[in-house]
Amino acid sequence: MLKDLFYKLNKKVNEPTKKGTYKDSEPVMTKCPQCKSLLYTKELVSNVHVCPKCEYHFPITSDERLDALFDKNSKKLLFTNITSKNPLNFPNYVSKLENDKRRTGLNEALRVAHGEIDGHEVVIAVMDTRVRMGSMGSAVGEMLAQAFNYATDHRLPVIVFTASGGARMQEGILSLMQMAKVSVAIERHSSHGLLYVAYMTHPTTGGVSASFASVGDINLAESGALIGFAGRRVIEETIKEKLPKDFQTAEFLIEHGQLDKVVDRTEMRSVLAQILRLHS
Repeated sequence: MLKDLFYKLNKKVNEPTKKGTYKDSEPVMTKCPQCKSLLYTKELVSNVHVCPKCEYHFPITSDERLDALFDKNSKKLLFTNITSKNPLNFPNYVSKLENDKRRTGLNEALRVAHGEIDGHEVVIAVMDTRVRMGSMGSAVGEMLAQAFNYATDHRLPVIVFTASGGARMQEGILSLMQMAKVSVAIERHSSHGLLYVAYMTHPTTGGVSASFASVGDINLAESGALIGFAGRRVIEETIKEKLPKDFQTAEFLIEHGQLDKVVDRTEMRSVLAQILRLHS
């Protein structure tokens, strides 16, 4: 026991970087950026990357979220071959995309999978901020549209976890078009009487918050998530007023009737399982 303690203390303490990744792939200890507590990484992982001391929600990858949700061995990835091009010949865009692909193993800022939660079949799409800050380009829009069309054809509910800086500026109007494209696929899915749960995580902003993130049959958000269209500074300069400190947080939105429920990540699977059971 004493030997294990010294081993842990001598290991590098893990701290999140600005991009939400980690300095060491397998640290023994992780430092919470909010309460500064030192946490055993294994315990943090078992708690779905939520600090047990202050309930700070660490950033997690799309695969980590899918694995935390789906029943064991039920996950089937979809549309993994879709990736962005460079339609506007934007400088350095291709090299930055390739770097993100190498670093993350993802072709785009979205994972889509078909699987089961507590025995209930569902299609889940999870945005991943490690690729171009989860921005919505033509490939992300295509994957989402195909996810809803796939769910419609198989008569399945859809859950979309949003995390994005908004539309991808390197693709210009083609990026903005995805707002309408995905909305059409959602409407087709809805017209067949099928369930769509929009689940907003940190951060959900810009064109994503103004389109498919806000039109679920049930709108949920993760605790502490930043949700909004324009930034705080832009709004304050426009209306010439100081905004509340908790403005654009999930907790602010639930108080003002813009969400159905704020869900702690540790309750994410049980809440979604109950929703699927009630709507099956």
